[in-house]
Amino acid sequence: MPEGAGTRSPEAAETAGRESFGSRLDRAMAERGPLCVGTDPHPALLSAWGLNDDAAGLERFSLTVLEAVGSLAAAVKPQVALYERHGSKGMAALERTLAAAADAGVLSIADAKRGDIGSTMAAYADAWLRDGSALAADAVTLSPYLGFESLRPALDLAADYGRGVFVLALTSNPEGASVQHVGGSDSVARRIVEAAAGENKRYGGTLGSVGLVVGATVGTALSDLGLDLGAVRGPILAPGLGAQGATPADLRQTFGAAYPQVLGTSSRDILKAGPGVRNLQDAATSTLDGLRAE
Repeated sequence: MPEGAGTRSPEAAETAGRESFGSRLDRAMAERGPLCVGTDPHPALLSAWGLNDDAAGLERFSLTVLEAVGSLAAAVKPQVALYERHGSKGMAALERTLAAAADAGVLSIADAKRGDIGSTMAAYADAWLRDGSALAADAVTLSPYLGFESLRPALDLAADYGRGVFVLALTSNPEGASVQHVGGSDSVARRIVEAAAGENKRYGGTLGSVGLVVGATVGTALSDLGLDLGAVRGPILAPGLGAQGATPADLRQTFGAAYPQVLGTSSRDILKAGPGVRNLQDAATSTLDGLRAE
């Protein structure tokens, strides 16, 4: 266990034998391919699918995506904000989406980007990572910009319950560089990468359960900042495939030797093929073929 990691809770003793998220994701990527499909019910997409921009439309959209890609993708990634904008009914639709993903046997990554301190962070962890929570996903995205160690409640709870986290490290939005690139050779991004690598020492197998979010469109930033993603030994969630401009070839070039750890994420480029299930499946299969190509 890395330095600073908390002691395991009594509840963890009952779950210590379960398979880790990293191990489950590694197997899913090997069996299905390295694709994550974003379940992003943007208002424009709902309209294009002939659905209302309300909780019922969200749920119909989400369950259709799961029906189409649940047997093809290694994971699905609901964008929490697009459910939250509909209040309690939207969050109820998200709960049912997460439950349906579990029933379909596809891993779920709640794209919530939570980050806070102390008891507030513990509450976020409890919501997204604890067995029995209606919002429990297989993994959740986290923001480390109150300090990586502020994420400790989620890091430890994820380990306790065989779940995972993806920590924002190097995002593709232009504003991200003003924080993440600061420090040059000792950049903020580098410290996040190194901290994640330390956390993954607690896990065996090929992949640890502490992953990173690194944008598919970051270009040369990895080499410019001297970031060694292979040393993290964790999965890399790479949003930006398709509609944001990145191709599978770009991912191979950007991530280099770390490409086997990359979970390429596509949302709008696949979802625009809906609402027909067959069309969505064809779009997902085409993306998968590109990610698998040598």
